Amino acid sequence: MNGYFIDMLLLLGVAVMLVWAFRALKLPAILAYLSAGVIAGPDVSGWITSPHDYEFVAELGVVLLLFSLGLEFSLAKMIAMRKLVFGLGAGQVVISTLVFTLVSYVLLENWSAAFIIGSLVALSSTAVVIKQLGETAQLTSRKGQMTVAVLLFQDIAVVPMLIIIPLLATTSVGNDQSIWLNLGLALLKGLIVVVALMAAGKWLLPFIFREIARQRTDELFVLATLLVALVAGGITHMFGLSMALGAFLAGMMLGESKYKHQLEADIRPFRDILMGLFFITVGMQLNIPVFVANLHWIILAVVAIGALKLAIVYALARLMGERWTDSLAAGMMLFQLGEFGFVLIALASSYQLVGSDVAALVVGVGVFGMALTPLVIQRANQWVSALLNDDRAVSETIAAQLPQLPDHQSQVLIFGYGRVGQTISRFLRHENIDHLAIDHDARRVQEAIIGGANVFYGSAERLDLLKAVHAEQAELIIISFADDERSISIIKQLRRLNDHAEIIVRSRDTRHLDQLLAAGATQVVPDTLEASLMLVSQVLSRSGVPIRKILARLDQARRSHYGDMHGFYPGETTMLTAETATTLLFLHAVPLPCDAYAINKTLAELKLDDLDVSVRAVRRDDQESTSISGDFCLQCDDVLVLAGRPHAIEAAEAFLLNG
Repeated sequence: MNGYFIDMLLLLGVAVMLVWAFRALKLPAILAYLSAGVIAGPDVSGWITSPHDYEFVAELGVVLLLFSLGLEFSLAKMIAMRKLVFGLGAGQVVISTLVFTLVSYVLLENWSAAFIIGSLVALSSTAVVIKQLGETAQLTSRKGQMTVAVLLFQDIAVVPMLIIIPLLATTSVGNDQSIWLNLGLALLKGLIVVVALMAAGKWLLPFIFREIARQRTDELFVLATLLVALVAGGITHMFGLSMALGAFLAGMMLGESKYKHQLEADIRPFRDILMGLFFITVGMQLNIPVFVANLHWIILAVVAIGALKLAIVYALARLMGERWTDSLAAGMMLFQLGEFGFVLIALASSYQLVGSDVAALVVGVGVFGMALTPLVIQRANQWVSALLNDDRAVSETIAAQLPQLPDHQSQVLIFGYGRVGQTISRFLRHENIDHLAIDHDARRVQEAIIGGANVFYGSAERLDLLKAVHAEQAELIIISFADDERSISIIKQLRRLNDHAEIIVRSRDTRHLDQLLAAGATQVVPDTLEASLMLVSQVLSRSGVPIRKILARLDQARRSHYGDMHGFYPGETTMLTAETATTLLFLHAVPLPCDAYAINKTLAELKLDDLDVSVRAVRRDDQESTSISGDFCLQCDDVLVLAGRPHAIEAAEAFLLNG
């Protein structure tokens, strides 16, 4: 037990360092997990000699992934997608299996081994593809739906494949009738289990979660979520089906309940961690000597398999009336071998239906294809364009999601579609003002697009994206997220394209106000100060001050860049960090005793400006003066209100008291 603990500790340490390094290099985390598995595996460091000991825990990651996917696909949506699932998906699996079985038989001259290789090569990676589709906000696009539909049928097709492999090992060639009889009985048993699970998910699970929700205990809700996913997977596994299939069915039933979003939020941390472990175990299975010795054949196999899959998916999708760009992109995304392929090849090896050398080559092809998948999905549109020499595919995502921009220059761009950005969009929509939003949160963009919002996934710091949304024509640009450093970078990019647009920037406070204005912002709206102004307007209005006078005071404050509002009195709850100590403007009252150094001296003589401190007001005999000139002479018991950075105020107070 101690050895397992040390192995897991080292494994997590390597994974953390590699994920950090790969993210810093803008590379997908999946590549980091695969690399961690290769390093920990038998052929590199060798501290983990038996990857199979970790496969069950890693399989839980796939189970939770399919449970999350099920939450996104309700039964109604599955019925609506039946044409894609049972048309495109079934066609791809059947045709690919036949084609790859024939090719494998030519190479291996063994029908059993050829069928197994052909079956697993026909599958693609649900785990990698769906994860990347989600991260790139393509899950709800047409090509994303086509890809998911094929993957769903592939997961269903794993069931008969898992049943057939043991039958091939135990049944002679002359007893084909027994194979079909056993297969039919197994499929009937599986159908009964699936119907039972769907019935339980439809009527039992909502009742259970309703009772749990009444307890208002987060821990209980999380535990119940994990239990449901694992129990559903365990039931299907007991009957010879895939654990992932049971979890998917449970998630699909709960996807129609009001607990959908809470369930997904609860399951996400466990899913991501276990999925990382799954990819690590995939990397462990790679036989490095075989991989290196046959690298040229592995590359050729990945390219050939990908080309055949692409051709099959493209042809079927076009026959079903899908667009050529979607058809090509979907086929391109499904080029790799799937995670269930590792399960099938291990099972076939255990029954000695496939040789160890062939199994090692298949694993090498699978790992290499998985490693390339994130890059392929990210670049699918560009490669489709290059393949067909048509620039339309480059902007296909934009064309599918964005409205046609008007010729007149009244377009409003909103960068950031959080609560503030959505509120702005809502008001613009009510006034029938054309506008477009950009946000880098994939999930938020997916939900907003489904809801009919004009929002596009991407980083506003990219110059090519700014050109794609015609930022050079915009008259008004709003940066609605409060990240000053990102805002400064975006403003500089915008000003390279557009020097006439008004740019309104949201900020938390006034720490970077000067930098934002210097970068090219027309107006900076600090959250804290604007909230104060709104409160002031309500107070003055309730106090009987005319609305015209209130608006004038608010306008004056904004035109002066909130000059009189800069600074505040800190308290015990004020968090003073290294950053705030050098950026925040604090107010501090300094009483002057009669023996203070500053007594009988004018402000001009004291030269407090040299200390980066200003005098906001002076209280004398309970009267406060705010209009103070340099010849103002300080007297005994005066109280100075200083404004400045914390360290500067400390130095100024010491100077006023002691010189």
